[in-house]
Amino acid sequence: MMEARHLRVLRAVARGGSFSAAARALGCTQPAVSQQMKALEQSAGTPLLVRGPREMRLTQAGEALVRHADGILAGLTAAEEEIAAIAGLRAGRVRLASFPSGTATLVPGAVAEMRAAHPGTEISLVEAEPPRSVEMLRAGDCDIALAFRYADLPTPAEESWDDLVVRPLLSDPLVCVVPPGHRLADGGGPAELAQLAGERWIAGCPRCRGHLVELCERAGLTPRIDFATDDYPAVVGLVAAGLGVTVLPRLALESVRARGVAVVGLGPGVRREVVALTLPDLAQVPAVDVMLGRLARAGLRRRVG
Repeated sequence: MMEARHLRVLRAVARGGSFSAAARALGCTQPAVSQQMKALEQSAGTPLLVRGPREMRLTQAGEALVRHADGILAGLTAAEEEIAAIAGLRAGRVRLASFPSGTATLVPGAVAEMRAAHPGTEISLVEAEPPRSVEMLRAGDCDIALAFRYADLPTPAEESWDDLVVRPLLSDPLVCVVPPGHRLADGGGPAELAQLAGERWIAGCPRCRGHLVELCERAGLTPRIDFATDDYPAVVGLVAAGLGVTVLPRLALESVRARGVAVVGLGPGVRREVVALTLPDLAQVPAVDVMLGRLARAGLRRRVG
């Protein structure tokens, strides 16, 4: 296999016309040049130079290799510079996939910090709920996936994260959202789902909807779901209009203007775990590693804020 250092020596010999001239240009000894040329000819499997008493000239194979050497070495130099830029965070990219409430609350500050500190890094975002976002990560369609998992529900085998790097961001409590004037609005403490028996319900995304049904069944009631929508402002608007009650993660409520509703804590401590996921190899990429750190800081600000 031909090595780049051997091609550089061949080019120097072709330009200087001798081993001694090449050695001066490269800052090495003449024997070193001779040894590297022998190694290159062995790799090529044919003579590259005709050595005469006064001068040295290229064979036809040598001329062909020198023609290609410029392009090869130029491409290698460009690649080395690009890799160095990526490693030094002067370039690179991070592709994010996030669920909507994470997009509205965690992502903006993290991305703004990343761009301010490393303006050469390209950052993009698409919205996707888990498990779709996790599928995108494994398929190579994103570099980091923001996802969540309900701590009180068992994890299906097909949704395992065991093969991924998991960066915890925050624990997101669930709250009850009720119309103003509701009997629980001024209760002064967390509500129990059993207190909402007989209510009309407004449900959110399919994953949250399934969790709501599971919670209600554990509390001994079957929720009557009159409305279901993935749009959180619509959910809040329906509750504000007195058309039902709902349970939402705190992040989802923070991502909209919660006007005209009352927010009541939900006991006992029901919550979802919000994380950033990436592949083990991607976690070693500088831009991805730094972006994970920025997301973790965004989660910390939410925890202490």
